[in-house]
Amino acid sequence: WKNSYDPSSGDFSYKLETRGFPEFFLLWRNSRVFRSGPWDGLRFSGIPEMQQWEYMVSNFTENREEVAYTFQITNHNIYSRFTMSSTGALKRFRWISSSEEWNQLWNKPNDHCDMYKRCGPYSYCDMNTSPICNCIGGFKPRNLHEWTLRNGSIGCVRKTRLNCGGDGFLCLRKMKLPDSSAAIVDRTIDLGECKKRCLNDCNCTAYASTDIQNGGLGCVIWIEELLDIRN
Repeated sequence: WKNSYDPSSGDFSYKLETRGFPEFFLLWRNSRVFRSGPWDGLRFSGIPEMQQWEYMVSNFTENREEVAYTFQITNHNIYSRFTMSSTGALKRFRWISSSEEWNQLWNKPNDHCDMYKRCGPYSYCDMNTSPICNCIGGFKPRNLHEWTLRNGSIGCVRKTRLNCGGDGFLCLRKMKLPDSSAAIVDRTIDLGECKKRCLNDCNCTAYASTDIQNGGLGCVIWIEELLDIRN
């Protein structure tokens, strides 16, 4: 809505980007504000609060016919709604019948690290550090002066150039996966084969499982700058 009283189209929209490894984007006009992260088999990686409740079954479908996110309430005594306010706040609610009010389960964006590209290329955002922008291991600030002034949007650069042959990987845990619009996805191979494929591609910058269940299934590879990562 344009505002809380005017139901005509406003400036915010929530769009499913189907290219690469599909994910949702919250847009203000045409500018990206927040990114959900791709579906990891259980939830969107950028919305860890989106846990699986016993009364709610979430599904993400991706095939040649469609790409869609759906949720189903299995308990007919429970109601839930997912909304976006006129100010661009994504919220999930559950109806509490005893008190007759909507209880908010989560909302996005929730903090500075939720904002799109709060920290620049090859860096990650962490609300528990000061400053909140941190270079990935093996990288250094692109501009140390700006970085010292806490301008994390400039990002980081490699300390040592890749030699495309003897390179290795740094494991980053509990991370929102990078912007995946241009990622390459192959759901037919496992993580071990995914690693080999990334090592054999001199343009590959990172790899991960498309589904974190059962020890990791499928493969997603990034061949461009790693953007919009957070702990």
